[in-house]
Amino acid sequence: MNTVGLILLFLHILGFAALLGGLLAQVRDPEKKITGIVRDGAGTAFLAGLFLVGLLEAGDGPVNHAKIGVKFAISLVILVLVMVNMRKPKIPNGLYWALTAMTVLNIAIALFWSGRHAY
Repeated sequence: MNTVGLILLFLHILGFAALLGGLLAQVRDPEKKITGIVRDGAGTAFLAGLFLVGLLEAGDGPVNHAKIGVKFAISLVILVLVMVNMRKPKIPNGLYWALTAMTVLNIAIALFWSGRHAY
């Protein structure tokens, strides 16, 4: 992967780290809300992921379109839910746990849905 690809991958990982960290920071709070870090993390992860796919499509290597499609769909749902609920003073616990579960699922798909093994 070239330098631009590595930078985009780094931003993608940082975006998901910010999203998950922003959600988990509220786990003990009685009232959950969409914070700036959650919004920025979701947006960064989504946009960096789109640019990464563009680089993959432009390259010579194989592209797992099924994996990308699933990750895109989950990321888009996360982003829409975050943006729709951004200005609300609190969100329902069900939405909070759904966002957290979808974020963890998206990370798990990135890690485990692969044709190669690094071990």
